[in-house]
Amino acid sequence: MSPQPDHGEDTYKGTSRLEEKVALITGADSGIGRAVAIAFAREGADVAIAYLDEHEDAQETERLVREAGRHAVLLPGDISDDAECADIIDATIEAFGRIDILVNNAAFQGKQVNSFEELEPERVRKTLLTNVAGMFSLTRRALPHMGSGSVIINTASINAYDPKPPILDYAVTKGAIVTFTKGLAQELAERGIRVNAVAPGPVWTPLIVQSYGADKVKEFGANGPLGRPAQPAELAPAYVFLASGESRFVTGEILGVTGGGLLA
Repeated sequence: MSPQPDHGEDTYKGTSRLEEKVALITGADSGIGRAVAIAFAREGADVAIAYLDEHEDAQETERLVREAGRHAVLLPGDISDDAECADIIDATIEAFGRIDILVNNAAFQGKQVNSFEELEPERVRKTLLTNVAGMFSLTRRALPHMGSGSVIINTASINAYDPKPPILDYAVTKGAIVTFTKGLAQELAERGIRVNAVAPGPVWTPLIVQSYGADKVKEFGANGPLGRPAQPAELAPAYVFLASGESRFVTGEILGVTGGGLLA
């Protein structure tokens, strides 16, 4: 990518808000996931780095977590497969013994299409299985290892509120994540587990160059109120807030980080 995304490698300064916590972050090899992993580590958390198969990228995230003085474990796997979700959870528990923070961030976003008819069934299935079913599987399997004070943070999107037709399958899953977050928060409140989501607007991540043509990439984010896409580093503080005790009275909320785009 040119320019390279800013994950906060040189800028994020921690203040011990997640000291001795254990976080499992999906899609932590790059983009928002890497930025969150860096921030969590610098706030004092050990990090399980779940990702599909981008091994070199994941190893760079691991290096940055370890550079912050925290433990890291690499967990490759396809979260659209329930059995692989089980392996990711089991490996996290084997490494750290518990899960204090689960960040459901990984997502599949296919290339933009010109018409609805181009959204073929296999692509739609892959999008739904990765973005929604995977979140269900990981959360269900993580909950036995989470206790009062634990936190679940999901990554939604402005697309849940302002869906873009060229990526409608992706937008639909983000709407489902909003509903999942609000519903699960009600059930888990009595267990002392908070559930919230971050809804980013346009963010400069590998998903963009994978999904859009050169012209769209060049103008990506330019039509928003701030006139540019966010860098992943600009999303990380929202996740830190929701993971920390500073948000202890916040659950079932969708925190928009959209550069002025409306969640309505």
